[in-house]
Amino acid sequence: MKPVEQIKLPIAKEMELFETKFKDSMLSKIPLLNRITYYIVRRKGKQMRPMFVFLVAKMVSNGGFDERTYRGASVVELIHTATLVHDDVVDDSNRRRGFFSMNALWKNKIAVLVGDYLLSKGLLLSIDNEDFDLLKLISIAVREMSEGELLQIEKARKLDITEEVYFEIIRQKTATLIAACCGIGAASVGANNETVQQMRKFGEYIGIAFQIKDDLFDYTEDKIGKPTGIDIKEQKMTLPLIYTLNTCSPKEKSWLINSVKKHNTNKKRVKEVIAFVKQNGGLEYTTAKMHDYKNKALAILNNYPDSDYKNSLLQMIDYVVERKI
Repeated sequence: MKPVEQIKLPIAKEMELFETKFKDSMLSKIPLLNRITYYIVRRKGKQMRPMFVFLVAKMVSNGGFDERTYRGASVVELIHTATLVHDDVVDDSNRRRGFFSMNALWKNKIAVLVGDYLLSKGLLLSIDNEDFDLLKLISIAVREMSEGELLQIEKARKLDITEEVYFEIIRQKTATLIAACCGIGAASVGANNETVQQMRKFGEYIGIAFQIKDDLFDYTEDKIGKPTGIDIKEQKMTLPLIYTLNTCSPKEKSWLINSVKKHNTNKKRVKEVIAFVKQNGGLEYTTAKMHDYKNKALAILNNYPDSDYKNSLLQMIDYVVERKI
């Protein structure tokens, strides 16, 4: 059994019912929209975000559940899907998870409008059911994701990202949505504010570890669905490179910055940069940081009694840092 299927076992029924509810949440009177949303449902990924919502909800309430939990998971998935559709337009990307992207099939204008539609459906699902606490949690995530993207764009122009700024970017860009999933899971079953905030922190730590793992893939030869060195080609300053820039000599630093700025499409030069980062301890340092965040997430889970749901969340943490893709 694949790790994700193993993690899903305690919430298999909920995930099955969620798929139906999620499809229903996207329904429209416009045939074109329904064709597009049907395509979206067909190309679904691992659905880790709804899994976080359900597992946290069940863990903090000792197996309890609520209709609000389904709505919370649907809101997260609607908002997440909207951001992916918009990201593909911004990045001019033609593929997503091995499928053609929305903009590749229906062009940018329709893709942007579909993204807007999904965003509004997510917001209205909360408003119509007066889930204002869940709406606040997802709205904070949307704001922070936008800020993180813009901060990264601003810093990429100068290549002056410090380690502190790097962590702020990945916290906002990636971790804030997983934090919202865990916060929404807790809030949906009536957990107190302290528990909701604790679960948000738990999700944030996992999200940061997840992104660090993604950044490490750029320096590995594994077949992961994205070419090695793609971050360097796109002039993205990730932790292995930031650490190396901060620890090498001024001459080496000048060569590294020049390579990323002016020779980032030269395959030979990109390979040299990857080799240099590896030789100078960039991967070891980054891996240690990833495990720091993993341990912070584990420390939060230690506050909860053992259960199948807690066990699945422990497996999820392991999966995030051990995954091969």
